[in-house]
Amino acid sequence: MISRDQWREFSQSKPVRTTLFMVGLLLIIVSPLAGAIPGPGGVFVFAAGLALALKNSEWAKRQYVRFKRKQPKAGRWADWGLRRRSFRRREELRKQRTEQRALRAAAEAERGGMDETIPDPPQHPPETWADREGRAHRRDAAD
Repeated sequence: MISRDQWREFSQSKPVRTTLFMVGLLLIIVSPLAGAIPGPGGVFVFAAGLALALKNSEWAKRQYVRFKRKQPKAGRWADWGLRRRSFRRREELRKQRTEQRALRAAAEAERGGMDETIPDPPQHPPETWADREGRAHRRDAAD
């Protein structure tokens, strides 16, 4: 029987990781075929392939992070589906931030907090097109 440490050492070797990554890609490619069969088989095959690919390839992890930045909502669903620890940690942080914002908003409402939400007027009025044209004509006349 293989011990847990022996299995960990074996699964961290480069040839095994490469093989598992390729198996993951194969499962991702085969998932539409499994999806054609009645039932939700394609989803599970795709999820298993994605999990294998992400666990065993730094390139796949970088592509996944890039995808999550472009599509945060889809990334949240994927993290949830993969049962990632980082998803649980980010969800906890998101809930804490939401609660803190709600508490701050309640405290603001008690103080009559509209004063802090209204920005101060600018120090100088914004420049208009006519101001720029006038400056250009004055500069041309000075030359």
